[in-house]
Amino acid sequence: MKRTLLCLLGAPLMFHAVASTAAETPVVYQYGMKLDIDRVISIEQPNERCEVSPAQMTYVDSRGEVHVLEYLRQTPKCSDI
Repeated sequence: MKRTLLCLLGAPLMFHAVASTAAETPVVYQYGMKLDIDRVISIEQPNERCEVSPAQMTYVDSRGEVHVLEYLRQTPKCSDI
């Protein structure tokens, strides 16, 4: 019983550790890069001014691995003008 409970609680913690490790080392996008994006988890862009600034996209590829990609993007604030 204790072993089952430990396994059930440990699995999400292991996934979080893998995801946070991937989040610490983003790959910088280069024009023409081949991307294998199966599902987007999140897109973060902390800048709130109207400009082009770095954004980070966390995604899962077709093999189920989590990756973080850094790229330049126009902030959403520009579309409110």
